[in-house]
Amino acid sequence: MIAAEARKLDKMVIGPSTVGGIKAGCFKIGNTGGTIDNIIESKLHRPGSVGFVSKSGGLSNECYNIIARNTDGLYEGIAIGGDSYPGSTLMDHILRYDQIPEVKMIAALGEIGGTEELKIVEALKSGKIKKPLVIWVTGTCAKMFPSGVQFGHAGAKANSDLETADAKNKALREAGAVVPQSFDDYGTEISKLYKKLVEKGVIRPAPEPQVPVIPMDFAQALKEGKVRRPASFVSTISDDRGDELEYARVPISEVLKGDAPLGRAIGLLWFKKELPPYGQKFLELAITLVADHGPAVSGAHNAIVAARAGKDIISALASGMLTIGPRFGGAIDGAAQNFLRGCTSGLTPEQFIKDMKTRGQLVPGIGHKVKSLSNPDMRVKLLKEYCKKTFKSTEILDYALAVEQLTTSKKATLILNVDGCIGVCFVDLLRSSGLFDKKEVQEIIDLGCLNALFVIGRSIGMFGHIFDQKRLKQPLYRTPYEDIAYMTDL
Repeated sequence: MIAAEARKLDKMVIGPSTVGGIKAGCFKIGNTGGTIDNIIESKLHRPGSVGFVSKSGGLSNECYNIIARNTDGLYEGIAIGGDSYPGSTLMDHILRYDQIPEVKMIAALGEIGGTEELKIVEALKSGKIKKPLVIWVTGTCAKMFPSGVQFGHAGAKANSDLETADAKNKALREAGAVVPQSFDDYGTEISKLYKKLVEKGVIRPAPEPQVPVIPMDFAQALKEGKVRRPASFVSTISDDRGDELEYARVPISEVLKGDAPLGRAIGLLWFKKELPPYGQKFLELAITLVADHGPAVSGAHNAIVAARAGKDIISALASGMLTIGPRFGGAIDGAAQNFLRGCTSGLTPEQFIKDMKTRGQLVPGIGHKVKSLSNPDMRVKLLKEYCKKTFKSTEILDYALAVEQLTTSKKATLILNVDGCIGVCFVDLLRSSGLFDKKEVQEIIDLGCLNALFVIGRSIGMFGHIFDQKRLKQPLYRTPYEDIAYMTDL
C-alpha cells in the first residue's frame, strides 16, 4: 500500500530492509558509504557517471569501491533491500537511471530468487533500457547445495529453474547486458565498458576536485588516542570509571568494612588519607554530637520557619544552613586556627587571652548561651573523654582547657563549647596521627574542613525539624507582637 501510494505521488520508496542510498556529492540515506574517509576513498564526495542499484546493502558499499577504482565514480547508488515485497525494484531504479542525463552507464547486482531480473531481460529486448548495463546475479553457488536452500535475504530462494542465478545471468547476457563470468570479474567488465564509452566520447571523466582536509571525528580520534582534550575539571578524590566506585583508590566495598565507614569515607574524600580507626570514630562521634541542639537555635529556627511556609526540604535546609557563621556553629575553624597559633607560637594561656583582646576579637570556641561550669555540656564531656583515651596526643586540647580555666574564673559561662572542643580535638587528630605534616594540617584548616563537619552533622537535625513540622502540618509562622519591641518613636 505504501509503495502504491508513493507511485501515485510520483515518489519511490526503498526498503524496508535497506542500508540506504547515496547521491554522490549531494547526500546519503542511512549508513550508506560508511565513514567520511571511506566516502572520499570511494569518490562518493563528487558525482561520477555510473548509476548503481542492488538488493544487498553490504555489497552495495563494496560495489561503490569497485566502481570508484574502475570508472570516474558513482552518480547515484541505491540498495533496495532483500525483502520479498520491496518498496521499489531493481527495474524501477534502472529505468530511472536511464532517464537521468548525467548517468552514462548502469551497474546492478541481482540475486537468486524471484523473477525481477527477468523483467530487466524483457526491457533490454524491447529497447526500454537504452543505456549500457553491467549486471551480475549472485547465488550461483546454490547448485552446490540441496534444492530449496534459503539464503540470507527473505527473497533469496529459488523456487524454480527460472529463479536460479545461473538462469537469470544467462538470460541477461543473451538480452544484451554485460554479464561477467563471476563476481570476481565484475570490476573488470565495468572497467572495459567505461573505457569504451570514454573512447566514444559518451563519457567525459569527471574532474577530480581538490578534497579539503576533513577534520577527524573527535570521539573517534579520542578513542584512537590521536588527540587530547583539555579537561574541564580535575578530580583527585574519587573514580567512577571502573567496575566499582573508588574513594581515593579504595573500592567502595572496602570502604564499608570496619566500625566507622562514614568516618573512613570522610577521611578518604576530604583528606585522601586512611585515618586510623580511632580518627574515623572521632569524626562519626563529632557528627553525632552536633546533629541537633533543639529547635531554639538559629539554624533550626530558620529551617522550621521555612518548612512551615511550605518550602521544599532543600530550600528549608538552606535557610537554616545560611545562619551558620561566627556566632552559630562556625567557630570550629576559628577555634582550631587560634588555639593552634597560640600553642605553637609559645604563648601562655594568659598571653593568648591578652593577644586576642589586643586583636579586638573574642576567643572563638569559648562561651555558651546556656551551659556553664555548674551546668556543663555533656557533648564536650564525651568528646574530651574519647580524645584523652584514644588520641596519641591532646596538646591543643590541653592548651584550650588551660585557657578555659582562666576565662571561667571571670565568668562561669565562658567554657570551652562544643565548637571549640571539636576544633582543637580535630587539630590534635591531624597532628598526632602521623599522616600529615605541619603544612598539610594548616591547609586542611584553611580549607574550612572543620566547619564542614558541623554542617554535615547539623543538617541531620535540621532535616529532622523540617520533617517534624511537615508531619505535624504546622501553619505559617508569624512572630507574636509581644516578641517584638516596637520603637517607632526613636
